[in-house]
Amino acid sequence: MKLLIDIIGWTGSVMVIAAYGLNSYQKIKSSSMLFLLLNLFGGFFLIIYSVYYTAYANTFINVVWVIIAIPAMIKLILKKK
Repeated sequence: MKLLIDIIGWTGSVMVIAAYGLNSYQKIKSSSMLFLLLNLFGGFFLIIYSVYYTAYANTFINVVWVIIAIPAMIKLILKKK
C-alpha cells in the first residue's frame, strides 16, 4: 500500500510542476483544459498522499488547489458551449 501511495504522490507532484512549468514557458495557457486537469488531478493525488502520511498542512493547501481548479474548469466548459 505504501508503494502505491508514494507513486500517487510523486505522480501528483509531477503533474502540478508540469502545469506550472508548461504555463511559465508559455506552452499552455492557464485557461486551458490541460492546465486545469493537471492541477486538479495533481492536487487530488497530493491530497491522497498527504492524508496517508498525516501531513495536514499539505492536505489543506491541496484541497484549496482542487477547489480553485473545479470552478475554473466548469467556467471553461460553459464558455465553450
